[in-house]
Order: sequence, then C-alpha cells, then structure tokens
Amino acid sequence: MNSAPHPQPVASNLQTGARLALIGLIVNIAFAIIKIAGGLFGNAYALIADGMESALDVAGSIAIWGGLRFAARPPDATHPYGHGKAEPLTAIFVACSVFIAAVALAVESARTMFLPHSAPASFTLLILVMVVIVKETLFRYVIRFGRSIESIAVEADAWRHRADVLTSIAAFVGISIALIGGEKWRSADNWAAIFVCLVIASIGVRLLRPALYEILDTAPRGAIVHRVRESAASVPGVVEIDKCFVRKMGLSFYVDLHAKVDGKISVREGHHIAHEVKRALQESDPRIADVLVHIEPAKNL
Repeated sequence: MNSAPHPQPVASNLQTGARLALIGLIVNIAFAIIKIAGGLFGNAYALIADGMESALDVAGSIAIWGGLRFAARPPDATHPYGHGKAEPLTAIFVACSVFIAAVALAVESARTMFLPHSAPASFTLLILVMVVIVKETLFRYVIRFGRSIESIAVEADAWRHRADVLTSIAAFVGISIALIGGEKWRSADNWAAIFVCLVIASIGVRLLRPALYEILDTAPRGAIVHRVRESAASVPGVVEIDKCFVRKMGLSFYVDLHAKVDGKISVREGHHIAHEVKRALQESDPRIADVLVHIEPAKNL
C-alpha cells in the first residue's frame, strides 16, 4: 500500500502551532527589551536575568516556528513518511538551549551576589506584573492547543511561557524583599535570580524527556493503541489481531499490524480485507497517516 498523503488536519494544526510560535516570538522580543532595559536602569539583577531568559526565548520561538513549518510539509520522494521528526528535534533544541541558559545565568548571578548593590527601583515590579499577566494568558491558550493535538514542540513553546511566569514571580519576590529589607537584603535579588535559573533548568529537563522518547520511536501512550486494535478487529473477515505497532511521527501516527483471516480465502479477498482495515483505522483517527497490514492465516479454521 502506498503512503497516504499528509492528513489535512495535521498540516493545519502544525501551521496553527507555527502561528502561535510567531506570536510568542513577537511577545518575547518586546519583553526581552523591556526587562533588560528596566533591569539596567532599575538596578535589578533578577529582572536582567529574566530579560536574558526572554532574549533566549526569541531563539527558541524562531526554532519552533521554523520546525513546525518544516514538519507541516507533505511526504515527498526523499521523505516518504513526511517531515514530522522535525517537531521533536525542535523540542530537543529548545530544551537544550533552555538548560544551557539556566546554567549560564546561575553562574553570573552567583558571581555578582557579594558585589556592592544599588537598591532596585520600584518601577521594575510593575514590569514583572505585566509580564506575569500576559505570559500566563499565552501559556494557558498554547498548552491547551498543544495537548489537544499532542504536539511536543507546541507544548514546549507553552512551557517556555510558564517558565517566564515563574521566573517573573521569583524576580518580583526578590526585588520586593530587597526594597523592603534595605541594604542587608540587597542580595535577595541575586538569590531570586538563582531560583529563576533552577526553575528554567527543570523546565528544560521536562521538555527534553518526551522529545527524546519520540525520536527513539517509543510506543505512544494513551488510548490510541487500544483504539487501533479495536477498529481493526471490527472489520468483517478479520478473525484476530496479532501484532500491532504504533509509532508517532510529528503529529501523525503510523501503524504496522498483523491481521489473521481465514486461510482458505483467496489472495484477492485477503488484499481487500487489508484495504478495509486501513480505511477503518484512518476513519477512526484522522491522525493516522498510513497503515501497513500483514495478512496471516488463522489457525483452526
């Protein structure tokens, strides 16, 4: 059986994810400028660290936008299974960049902890409140969409927004303590920046694990395998489903299964049953891009 064309809902979802990444890119550019400028003029190390994280998010947004657009390309002669692997590769790149950024920022914050500090400006708190509101709104919308289409890259994009929320809250607390506590508590700003880095690093690890699983063709979790077996077994002429393997390629799924049929039927009839199995599976879930069916004779028939 020839590979099915790239399912239209899958391509549409990838394009929508790319548009969301583009929105995130614009927001991250704006916040990176605002945070770094506010941190420099307001003597707030935590805000500068938060701004650097947003600047690195710009590169992540570009990677996700480009990766999703590439993954949305239909199969061709050199990529008969499509370009879906670009999606987890993008998530791996983003996860690694997030983790490296966290380590670099933590080292810098620790280095400057015991240097003379000027009191942070109170206006920096207003910047952080604005960031929390905007980024939490983006997170909730993007994570809902990413989970609905089971996109690792889109979910990675969402969690970068949540990381910004958490880091901004930490920076808000650190700057507030430095303002209220006076000179003895000026280093609270740096401690907040280090906490920010720990949060960023943990999110990087969280993003990396599922992307690596997908690259290694780990069997997908959830109800899809059960649904595949159930749909295939319901096809007239199928006696039993033997082996059933499902792997995820971007937002699409590819299925290999062994269907047992009456050994006395003709090759033509077996071929017809195989086509019916493929049709039934693709109708049961539009994300199933292709199905390879191996027909075997059932015993005791």
